[in-house]
Amino acid sequence: MTTDVHQLDDGAWISVNDSREVNVSDLWLLAQTDFCGCELTDFLAEGFVKVGVDYPNIEARIAGQCIACGESGVTDWLTVGRVVDPDSGEFYGVVHESVHFPGKHAADGDSE
Repeated sequence: MTTDVHQLDDGAWISVNDSREVNVSDLWLLAQTDFCGCELTDFLAEGFVKVGVDYPNIEARIAGQCIACGESGVTDWLTVGRVVDPDSGEFYGVVHESVHFPGKHAADGDSE
């Protein structure tokens, strides 16, 4: 079974297999990022810019800003959840309050 991933409502939601799964406006704690000069970035997500699948991960680049220093921009790829069973398409979102490490997305040819 393939995994169908889309942005909905002008980047406010990510749909996985025709189900709204991830919404914008969450606060993400980002580490090891060039987004801003803060040691840990308290990132307020304002909109999904790009979404993709790097199976089993569902990933997104997210526009937003650091609430500590005010820097705004777009993150590298962040894992927003996983499809754990390709047959059922069952999706599990990540815990936003955990520390996340943005990176490159292999499907874009941006991998290291």
